Amino acid sequence: MSPTTTPNLRTRMTVWYSGNVQGVGFRYTAKTVAAGYEVTGIIRNQPDGRVELVAEGTRAELAAFRAGIQDAGLAGFIRDEQVTWAAAKNEFRGFEIVR
Repeated sequence: MSPTTTPNLRTRMTVWYSGNVQGVGFRYTAKTVAAGYEVTGIIRNQPDGRVELVAEGTRAELAAFRAGIQDAGLAGFIRDEQVTWAAAKNEFRGFEIVR
């Protein structure tokens, strides 16, 4: 198995959300959802109108967290999600909103 597919190995997921994702409580809701998962990371608005989410955890936890964001009432604001996976850098202590 490769490092990004080993079930218990921490990995990094970056998601770029586009649509009506700024000014609707997106970041706050995502931070609240994150508390229910074993993930660390950040979420921030981008100047181009997208929201960037960078989170680390096991691949299963990250996938569940991403689904949890959709299920928390945010799906209607999201037009597109660009997802990338990489090795964890272990640089986050919790999950925070970055301005």
